[in-house]
Amino acid sequence: MAVARDPLAMPAQEMRRVGYATVDALVQLLTDRPPVIRQATPEEMRQRLGGPPPEEAEGFDRTLESVVSDVLPFRSNIHHPGYFAYIPGSNTWPGALGDLVASAMNLDCGNWMESAGPSQVELQVLDWFRDWIGYPEGAEGVLVSGGSAANLTALACARELRLGPMTDLAVAYCSDQSHSSISRAARTLGFRPDQLHVLPSDDRYRLRLDALVAAVESDRRAGRIPLFVSANAGATNTGVIDPLPELAAYCTEQGIWLHVDAAYGGFAVLTEAGHNLLRGLELADSVTLDPHKWLYQPFECGALLVRDPRALERAFSVTPDYLADTEAGLAETNFAARGLQLTRTSRALKLWMSLRAFGVGAFRDAIERCFALAAQVEQTVRDDDRLELMMPATLGIVCFRRRLSDSEPESEIAARNAALVTSLAASGVGMVSSTRLRGRYAIRMCVLNHSSTTDDVLRVLEHLAAAPVSGAFPVSGASPALGLDVERAPTRVPQPPPVGTAGLWTHPVLVGLSTAGQRLVASSGQEVQVPAGEVVVRRWAADRDFYVVLAGRLRVDVDGTVARSLSAGDFFGELAARDWGSGFGYPRLATITVESSARLWQLPPEVFGRLLSTEPAFQAAVEQAVRERLPVS
Repeated sequence: MAVARDPLAMPAQEMRRVGYATVDALVQLLTDRPPVIRQATPEEMRQRLGGPPPEEAEGFDRTLESVVSDVLPFRSNIHHPGYFAYIPGSNTWPGALGDLVASAMNLDCGNWMESAGPSQVELQVLDWFRDWIGYPEGAEGVLVSGGSAANLTALACARELRLGPMTDLAVAYCSDQSHSSISRAARTLGFRPDQLHVLPSDDRYRLRLDALVAAVESDRRAGRIPLFVSANAGATNTGVIDPLPELAAYCTEQGIWLHVDAAYGGFAVLTEAGHNLLRGLELADSVTLDPHKWLYQPFECGALLVRDPRALERAFSVTPDYLADTEAGLAETNFAARGLQLTRTSRALKLWMSLRAFGVGAFRDAIERCFALAAQVEQTVRDDDRLELMMPATLGIVCFRRRLSDSEPESEIAARNAALVTSLAASGVGMVSSTRLRGRYAIRMCVLNHSSTTDDVLRVLEHLAAAPVSGAFPVSGASPALGLDVERAPTRVPQPPPVGTAGLWTHPVLVGLSTAGQRLVASSGQEVQVPAGEVVVRRWAADRDFYVVLAGRLRVDVDGTVARSLSAGDFFGELAARDWGSGFGYPRLATITVESSARLWQLPPEVFGRLLSTEPAFQAAVEQAVRERLPVS
């Protein structure tokens, strides 16, 4: 009986033809210089790409033509030398070809039996990483999709090794500058919001050791188990590096797992300057690295290294009967036993090919060029009276903004600078992003692209310094930690306030509310009367209500020291009430005790969040409090 032909096969000659056509198209796109970003509406994209799949073949040539004309033009051009937004990921051609090889051969690197060659390549790459950061012989690792997956894997590993099954007593700690993937990992693994303490950073945006010590001691007194500390080695906001040696010494003494998120900054260790900045990285129990940042690999490519040999395998290894044939011998490695993925492609091949093709020295030179350009950004900002430096260059990140009149309110400064960020992207010259530093809007410039030059940097800075910024603009997309979005409110027709709550509307933080805002406050809040001597909120507690002081006097204590007093016209709880997502955010950062009987208006955190997003006057008052109150060292 004749065997039917393979309906998905392609003759070798045709494979070569369409392969060459694809490579030619890619090279053309990569060597052209399209705008830094080209956007489109959902309707436009539906018109170009919508509809059912074809029942009959339309041919590869037509398909490739659609990719080139309808898909690839509408994106951010991360290769553009003026792209300084977020954390760029400018890749290399050998790395892209490594992905092509891995995809074409459909490599499955889950077990040694089926992938001895690719598995050895991954082991070799991980050994290089281990040596670079100073980890001891025997430390192990695994390649994953990126920093988020690596952070999740690290927390899961720590929990499994130190605790076993999840318990409500476990507590993890991170800085308010930590990447959002830390709270996402905690949420995924079953940590409740009160089991992740987000701790304040110091005046240089580094995790405060004294805050960590105080939080750990408080948790131990409450019978909880301090489990995991995540430190930063290149925080996304500012590039800062936490005090790693001090944190490592304390965590070792306390038996707490120290994880370092070095996704952004870790590979700076290849340079002399980076090596000095990252001292202490080698002391961590686990380290996240991201080769698709300063090793210039195509997305996706992340790595987790763990100091304890076999730690990952003890945490993740599961061998059901249907995989018994693949079980590794003593000298073999099954990477599926080191993480969450069973079927996994080779992410190592592109790394191995890139590093061999260019040599480590070329990557070191690229990182050093980025350091030099970031230093040039900082100096240019310092020398230009039109610009205001907000955070010096750390690794490749510099934070600054257009300098406006001191009489301008922060909301207006933020709005005008946000307009500059938008106009820069529209100009095609370059692209930057923004953040909030202590509640103040900052333009954030990250120099990571290996093709960027001094001219690219100066063109972007000149646009931000010289482009017109007249008029008022909305600000959106602020960071979840301290970002308090501003929206210009429409003209309001005064209406009577809700009945029975008239005394609230003369309070400074509520005086500018719209009628809708007043009704929300009146219907969702409640008045509470608290006698002298009673504690309203206690430091490190997880409750998140916001309070307006109507009468009485209260004392704010931090570690037994009186920080300030509160009385009628004040408010408190704004830091803990701010939701970073699914209830994660700051715990209470101070203890507040009533000194003379007080009347308070109590609002739940979800109402507080709605007021921030819809009431500009309320937002401005809270933003000012954030700048004044957020504790630093």
